[in-house]
Amino acid sequence: MARVSNLSADMTIVFKTLIVDDSETFRHLLKEILSARFPSMEITEAVNASSVLEQVNRLGPDLILMDIKLPDGSGLGLTRSIKVKHPDTIVAIITAYDLPEYRYAASKAGANHFIHKDSFAGDDILNLVVSIVSTQDKH
Repeated sequence: MARVSNLSADMTIVFKTLIVDDSETFRHLLKEILSARFPSMEITEAVNASSVLEQVNRLGPDLILMDIKLPDGSGLGLTRSIKVKHPDTIVAIITAYDLPEYRYAASKAGANHFIHKDSFAGDDILNLVVSIVSTQDKH
């Protein structure tokens, strides 16, 4: 699903990622890490649920890294809505709440991945994104 754009005479794959989290520190740190690893990745951010659906429709991200709890809504509800209109968009729920019932709810909402924020220190989030990007590059 990665978008192909013509830059000069070369064809370059542009992978679009949307980070949805109410923590400015977490969003910026994650964006910094992803930008360092994927310099050509387009990364946008959303702070709250009210802006997410508009951004998804306008930007068409390949990957959404979604917090499960937002100040004005649920990442699970957003995932469900996004998957109805954009079934090929990959959604990874990233949360501080690593509970079996949340994993189940994320799966039922259509999330492709579920990862605990504590995994951030162990590079699990970066490894997940590397895996997703490399899979998309093969399509």
